[in-house]
Amino acid sequence: MDFDFSDDQESLRDAVRKWVDKGYSFERRRKAADGEGFDRAAYNELAELGLAGLYISEADGGMGMGPIEGMVVMEELGRGIVLEPMAQTLIASGVISAYAGVEVKSAWLPKIAGGEALVVLAYQERKARYRLEVCETTATQAGGGWTVTGNKSIVPVGDKADAFLVPATANGKMAVFLVERGTSGVTARGYGTQDGARAADVAFKSAPATLVTQDGLTALEHAVDIGIACACAEAVGVLDKTMQATAEYMNTRKQFGVVISSFQALRHRMADMKMQQELARSMSYYASLKLNAPAEERRRAMARAKYQLGVAMRFIGQNSVQLHGGIGVTDEYIGSHYFRKLTQLELTFGDTLHQLGEVSERMQDTAGVFA
Repeated sequence: MDFDFSDDQESLRDAVRKWVDKGYSFERRRKAADGEGFDRAAYNELAELGLAGLYISEADGGMGMGPIEGMVVMEELGRGIVLEPMAQTLIASGVISAYAGVEVKSAWLPKIAGGEALVVLAYQERKARYRLEVCETTATQAGGGWTVTGNKSIVPVGDKADAFLVPATANGKMAVFLVERGTSGVTARGYGTQDGARAADVAFKSAPATLVTQDGLTALEHAVDIGIACACAEAVGVLDKTMQATAEYMNTRKQFGVVISSFQALRHRMADMKMQQELARSMSYYASLKLNAPAEERRRAMARAKYQLGVAMRFIGQNSVQLHGGIGVTDEYIGSHYFRKLTQLELTFGDTLHQLGEVSERMQDTAGVFA
């Protein structure tokens, strides 16, 4: 199989990397994290690069690209531990493009592609514990429209987003609705997350909503799978920078008059970390390549990839802190921010233990990865 990237994909990677290196310094990120955990100006700059329209067709104002380009972008954003929720934009645009009717597409996709509207997925509920089929939020049809009532937790930038994709039970079956944040009946309580970003608990009380699709569970599973692929790619970028920072530290920190990178035991530990890094990269590629596969095959692939990435994130993050010593957990040192981001990503869209259960349940005749 050819894993070489095309010229267009390399150009896209180069453009995003240049923006991260020149436009998103650690100081800018720290300022955003110490503030609201979200910088709309930075998000608009990403939209100007065309990233908000990555999964949107050219007819709707986007770039008409696919999962591999999304992986390339998310890796580079991971390298900069960018706070702005580009993964959420890819989820929203992917779901609306695949499941919504013409009116919803024409109303929202051009605005998403241009950065005028930030739409995020609001699906988690307190009793769900990562189970997508658990949904206590309800939708009621009134006249020619719908209203949504319920509560969603840990919604990315939930008090800053312009609209939400909301799974809700309608007539005994899950459907997905689009609800604008500024409409009546919507309240959001924002807070910071451990990686410096922002989330909110959002309450809907008979909030006016637009139906996206009545095949809600299928759309939600697809949305979460896009999110998993994005999280895996972003994690690869964070892992690359974590390994780089750890190697640089070991090549400068001295004990007993020599750099600690000369100690055999520590070199072996770095070798183990490198192995996990490459396993993570391979499974991230696997996730992105399977994102357009049939639903059951796609779901199995995402569970496998997220499980392996979870193992790698824990192993590399925790060993990096140990190899750094005390400085590895100080707020002033960027390594601690990599560690926090890895910890957050490991929990996103299902933690490692949950994904192991998913892998087990989805096994068929063999446990082989490519079965």
